[in-house]
Formats: sequence, structure tokens, C-alpha cells
Amino acid sequence: MATSTEAAAPSEPSAPSEPPTAPAWRQLLGYVRPHRWTLLGGALLALLTGATGLALPLVARALIDDLSHSRSITGPLVAMSALVIANAAIGAIGAYVLRRTAESVVLGARRTLSSYLLRLRIDAVDRSEPGDLMARITSDTTLLRAVTTDSLVGLGTGGLTLVATLVLMGVVDPVLLAVTVGVILVAGTVIGVIVPRINRASKKAQDAVGVMGASLERILGALRTVKASGAEHREEQVVHRAATESWRQSVRAAKWEALAGNTAGLSMQIAFITVLAVGGARVATDAIDIGTLVAFLLYVFYLMSPIQQVVAAVAQYQTGAAALTRIQEALTLPAEPAADPAPLPLPGAEPAELAFADVRFRYAEDLPYVHHGVTFTVPARGMTAFVGPSGAGKTTVFSLIERFYDPEAGRITVDGRDVAHWDIPQLRAAIGYVEQDAPVLSGTLRDNLLLGNPDADDAELHRVLDTTRLEDLVAHLPKGLDTLVGHRGTKLSGGERQRVAIARALLRRPRLLLLDEATSQLDAVNESALRDTVADVARTTTVLVVAHRLSTVTMADRIIVMDAGRVRAVGTHRELVAADPLYAELAATQFLATADIG
Repeated sequence: MATSTEAAAPSEPSAPSEPPTAPAWRQLLGYVRPHRWTLLGGALLALLTGATGLALPLVARALIDDLSHSRSITGPLVAMSALVIANAAIGAIGAYVLRRTAESVVLGARRTLSSYLLRLRIDAVDRSEPGDLMARITSDTTLLRAVTTDSLVGLGTGGLTLVATLVLMGVVDPVLLAVTVGVILVAGTVIGVIVPRINRASKKAQDAVGVMGASLERILGALRTVKASGAEHREEQVVHRAATESWRQSVRAAKWEALAGNTAGLSMQIAFITVLAVGGARVATDAIDIGTLVAFLLYVFYLMSPIQQVVAAVAQYQTGAAALTRIQEALTLPAEPAADPAPLPLPGAEPAELAFADVRFRYAEDLPYVHHGVTFTVPARGMTAFVGPSGAGKTTVFSLIERFYDPEAGRITVDGRDVAHWDIPQLRAAIGYVEQDAPVLSGTLRDNLLLGNPDADDAELHRVLDTTRLEDLVAHLPKGLDTLVGHRGTKLSGGERQRVAIARALLRRPRLLLLDEATSQLDAVNESALRDTVADVARTTTVLVVAHRLSTVTMADRIIVMDAGRVRAVGTHRELVAADPLYAELAATQFLATADIG
């Protein structure tokens, strides 16, 4: 048997084999199955602990019998001492094994869920609250720890110990057993009414925790905006309402759990008093001796532990069932197929060709179409720019190329092959993508640059830093490339974040480079330098650029003008100024603005 938490931990994420619609207990067994032998060992130790406890009343009866007959009590005393020591030692080992196994179950669930959430389709994430999904990984999976030990093992060992205790009580005196069982059945009926209420309250409490997590994630993600808007108090109330609802439902669950536990305790006190009264009468009539009554009373006392264990297991199962439901709900969200990461394209790989053919797309069934039959062709190599008013569908083109979404109709091909038939990691390995807001992850600058190509060597890294004019930034940072950039890159300026995102994309050595408003936050000097860089990259790579600032794209090999989800015109800057009124208006407006500023 393993002796460390690491040894018990699964090496790979293990999804439960049961379908999400299966009962909670079958879902729980799916998570426990990889650890079944360790769990069984812990359960056997728990049963052995119970067995040593069950032997004590019989030894006590023998000791009383020896005392009453003036015999030596050395043997019974030694036996009782040995049983007490064995009970404590075996109980401690069993508790450790069970706790370690429970932690391994939690680890497996967290690995499974986190791996699945990373493969979620973007449209599924759009419909979800990230904070709620995080609560399912952190809060809900934590509950599996208790439900594994307290519920699954507790119900098994407590139930077996309860049956064994009742059997031994029957051996000691069947009449007193009948009295005890009668009291227990009444208490069991009351507890049966309480259990469903625990389940409902626990589910609502966990849902409220998810709402609270979603609210916090929303606020912290835009904390500067919240503060600048003076909305701290209003947003605070949103979080407080969710926290209060979680507290209210948790208190309700605690109330029912306390009632169930105390019902069990009260039943045992009533059983003890009843057994004492009936047993005393039977001793008075010589139906049983005093040693038998003492032994039976000890069993009544001992019966309290397995009954409370079973009641606690049932109550804990209701809480765990609610958590399992939320975990399985997350595992039913649409996700991309699991696949091994594809190798990055080799240096010198041919640039990609791209084509859209009558593509229609909308983000949801209740939303209007963003693309209404978009058709265009981009040859391998060179720079293609997409321009047009906001909402024309330019950024959506990039999202469809990356297969963040799939079109409702039409066909998108890369190298003549429908993207729907590409292996998604292989497709994305051929693409370098700079998003509109150029997100930077928490961590070091080096971590961010190497995110898409961790195997890039220092020479390649510094070449890209020089190309994107980041060398000066690195030179002035306290720890150079190993400087922490802060949450979402808050220690970098907007222009620096954009250059980091561009450098990250270039390090992937992409066959297809997508730049979405990649120069929107750059000053004129850096924009000009980057424009030259992009033009240089376009000689060996297919480059697609979305830009509102036409100064970025005037030298593009072709410009695709989009308006209201359609391709309006295609041509060079000079051709479009002469032939397309919308493009001419955009160009004239920007040139006038430039003149005014000058």
C-alpha cells in the first residue's frame, strides 16, 4: 500500500465512466473506481477498528462474571487493554488511508474537470460564467473529499458495524434487541423525511457559491472600470446577496442535518433508558444476569457511533450529490475533442491558402446573423487586410478560421481542405493569432512570449524581441525576461502588451498570421516599425490584418471591405479609393482627421 499522497494520486485525469444523467452514487463510484483498492484497504481497517470495539462488551461481561465468582481478572484486563490499544492504532492508520484516498479522489476530479474546461468550445464559455465554472473546480470538488470518506466508506463500514452490533445484541438478549430496534425504526422514519430537504438546501447553497464566484470574477476582471464608475457599493451588494443566499441555504441544510443527527442521538438515549428499565426488570426476575445487562448496555452505547455514522453518511451524501450534479453539468458543456498537441509547423513550411465560400454565421440562435454569405479567397503569401465599420464581421472571420466557432452554412478551407476536417490542434499550430485586446497572462514576460512555442531558443527569442522593438523594454525591467507582468499584464502599457502579443505570435513561426487591430495602441513610431515588420513577414507568410486605422493597411496586397456581414469590395488601396464609396469615405475621414491633428 502506498505511503504518500503522491503515490495515491492518479497520474492522468480520469473521467468517470458513468454518463452525466446517471444517479449521483454511480457518478461517485466513477471517480472512486481508480482508487478502489486503497479505499477498500481503508474500509477494512475501519471495520477492524469496529470489530475491536465490538469485542470490548463481551470482555467486560467476562470480567464481571470473573469478579462475581472471585476468579482472577488478569486475563480480561490484559485483553481489554490490548483491544483499546489496537482500536486506537488501527483507527489512526485507517483514518489516514481513507483521508489520503479522499484527497486523491478530489485530485482526480479536479484534473478531469480542469482538462475538460480547457477544451470547452468558445460558444459554451460565452453562455457560462467563468467564476461559476471555477467554483465547480474548487468548491464543488472539495465536497467529494467528505462524501468519499463520510458517505461512501462511512455508509459501508457504519452499516456493517451496525449490523454486527445488532447481531451481537441479539446473541446477548433477543428481548432487549427487539426493544432497541423498535426505537431505532421510529427514528429512522423521521430521518427519512428530513434527508430530501438536506439535498435541496445543499444544491441551492452550492449554486449560490457559483453565483458569488461569477460575480467576483466579473468585478475583479473590470475593477478599474468599477472604481472609475464609483460602482463599488452597488457591485458589493451583488456579491453580498449571493454570499447571503449561500449562507441562508447552508444554514437551512445545517438545520436539517442537526435535526437528523439529534434525532439519532435522542433515539439512542430513549433506547438506553428503555433497555435499562426492561433489562432491570429482567434481572429482577432472573431472566438474565447483571453481566448480560451491562454488556447489552455497553452495546447500546456502542450502537450510537455506527448509527450516527450512517446518518452522517446519508446527510453528507446529499451535499455531495448536489456537488456531483454541478460537476457533471460542467462536463456536459460542448467541448472540442481531446487530442494530443500537434507539433509546431517546421521553419520554412509553405504559407497557407485560405478561402471563405458563402459563409453564414451567428453567435446564437436568438441573435441576428453576423455573416450573410461571406465569400473571398486569400492566396498563399502576402498581406490581406479587412476593413469596414464596427460590427461588419471582421473579427468574426478570425474566430471562424481558428474554429472557435463553426459556421451554420458555407465552407471555410485552409490549403483547400475544409477546416471542419482539420485536427484542431494541428490547425491552430499553423496559425499565429493576435487578439484585439492583446491579452497577457499572469506570470513572467518570458512565460508569455513562449506560451505558443516553449521550445524556442534564446537566439530566436531575441530576434523576435528586436523585430517587435521589445529589447528596450526588457533592458529596463528589473529582472529582464523573468519579470512578473502582473494580473492580465497590468505592469505593461497597452502598446507593450500588443507588442508582446505580436512577438508571441511570431515565435510560433506561423503559416498564417492573424492580426486583429494589432497596432491600435501603438504610437506612430512603433506603428511604422511594426508595419515594416509585418510587410517583411508577409513575404514568407500569409498575413491577415483587421484594422480601423487605414494607415496600417494601405500597403496591403489586397484589402477586403466588409459591411453588414458581407464582402463589399476587394482591391488595393488605390483601387478602392477610386471604386468603392465606403472605403473612400473611410480613407477621406482618416486623412482629414490626420490633417486636423497636424
